[in-house]
Amino acid sequence: MSKIEKDIVVMNKKGLHARPAVLFVQMADKFDVAVTIAKGEEQINGKSIMALLMLGAQYKTPLRVTIDGEDAQRAADAIEEFFAKQEEDLTP
Repeated sequence: MSKIEKDIVVMNKKGLHARPAVLFVQMADKFDVAVTIAKGEEQINGKSIMALLMLGAQYKTPLRVTIDGEDAQRAADAIEEFFAKQEEDLTP
């Protein structure tokens, strides 16, 4: 098993709201990994839409993402790409 930690900053001006949370979980579910997201001392399951919404990650919130599992590197790359694209608002 492989474990990777990434420091990410939420760059979507509306924060990690419903639509990006759904897209994040759909993306994360494609990989055989556990995803934990920490905001300060609070840690949540990154594959739970409700937990992501309850986290309340606003614009410029720093997060630590921990990816653990066989697909950790591929998942970490996808997560990094996901957050890099968040500068563009994903709402229609």
